[in-house]
Amino acid sequence: MTILPALARLCLLVTALGLAGCAAPREGPPPPGTAAEIDELRLGLLALGPDVDPEEAARAARLTYETTHRLALEYQIVDPPLVHNAKVNAGLKPRGLCWHWSVDLGARLEQENFETLEVHYAIANAFNPFRIEHSTAILSSRGDSMYDGIVVDPWRKGGVLFWSPIAEDVRYDWQPRMEVFARKRAVQDRREELTARESF
Repeated sequence: MTILPALARLCLLVTALGLAGCAAPREGPPPPGTAAEIDELRLGLLALGPDVDPEEAARAARLTYETTHRLALEYQIVDPPLVHNAKVNAGLKPRGLCWHWSVDLGARLEQENFETLEVHYAIANAFNPFRIEHSTAILSSRGDSMYDGIVVDPWRKGGVLFWSPIAEDVRYDWQPRMEVFARKRAVQDRREELTARESF
């Protein structure tokens, strides 16, 4: 390990811990979802359209909250999101970056093989130099666009599930994850091409 990366990680951790002083402290991990919260998400999923099976909506709502709580325990969440990120990046916590939440929650929902619901993955701020990149999973009615779906985001409230119809989640400009990856690859390919030209 060189001194520079270690110093950079230390600076990130110190900055994040400094920001933690501005956040309300929490005793222990985030609480599990309540029956009322699970039922609200169930109703939100049913509102996606008449083709959504009521049993699948109920199961998806329950699993989304249960998985959020299980992952919060596995990730050892006790801090606000940016503080936890700094600890993950410094090697002090195992997981818990937004893309960990997105992939792990989405994978658990996909295991259910829903017939009337579909899991999507999205990224916001990938090309915005002034905002931190953010990933999430989205649930929609089977066959619908992610833009018709519901954002399920456990990261932004530090292990407490945030959910909202994507059209109402004005904090983020969500883009399909694979489109973001393709654009990043194109940018990287272009950089490599320019570097190769300059080396001749």
